[in-house]
Amino acid sequence: MSQKSYDESPTLYLIPTPIGNMDDLTYRTVKILSEVDVIFCEDTRETGKLLSALNIKKKLIANHEHNEATNKDKIIEYLSSRKNVGLVSDRGTPVISDPGFELARYVINMGYNVVGLPGATALIPALIMSGIAPMPFTFYGFLNSKKSKKKKELEELKLSKPTMIFYEAPHRIKETLESLKEVFGGNRKMSISREITKKYEEVYRGTIEEIIAQNNEYKGEMVLVVEGNTEIEDFSSIDLISHINIYINSGMNKMDAIKAVSKERGLKKSEVYSQYLKSEEGE
Repeated sequence: MSQKSYDESPTLYLIPTPIGNMDDLTYRTVKILSEVDVIFCEDTRETGKLLSALNIKKKLIANHEHNEATNKDKIIEYLSSRKNVGLVSDRGTPVISDPGFELARYVINMGYNVVGLPGATALIPALIMSGIAPMPFTFYGFLNSKKSKKKKELEELKLSKPTMIFYEAPHRIKETLESLKEVFGGNRKMSISREITKKYEEVYRGTIEEIIAQNNEYKGEMVLVVEGNTEIEDFSSIDLISHINIYINSGMNKMDAIKAVSKERGLKKSEVYSQYLKSEEGE
């Protein structure tokens, strides 16, 4: 079903906010923040500071991972009363590794407009500053905090060709670097960008091994950009499930990945699907 974004019907606006530098606020962001009737936000204190700096007063409703499900009916009440609603996270673009997805999907399913504004996000600046091939790329977000699960995620990604982008926290970065070296090897190119747009913005570049050897004390929020696998020219040397996962991790949906693999390997799609189901059940 198609939907026109600007037909003057009640709308949920997904509004990016600065990730550090207040000069990154767009004119449109300020305009929409001042025009919406209510704002759902990750932290009312943080959003309150932003609105105060802009001399904007609005009703704020907390929306975070623990109450997003219960906010669904509230947001529909506003939209059904022909009110426009804003949704922001503390910093950056809502939905991208931040709360907002469940609300946005629910509003879409209920037939109301959802409009995403362009604006601040950390992953794109990190990618274009990395010196690593920008296209194609896969944005993964945060790896699992548990070491064993993190290594399993990386194992599924190690043959993937697109450049990979991860978010990471300071207290986990050294363990993550060691996991990257163990699974990907030490020669992959990568970069670490920290404090993007802020006064102490800094970019570390090199191979995984070189960056580990620098033994930096990383502070602040970080974005890791890691080179994809540039060595494998075909998939004949890897197992069936790894082949499927490469396509899934590159952005394909499961059924398209299975279809592609069955075609490339000359197998029946039903046979490939059956083997993939067995691998999922064995997890």
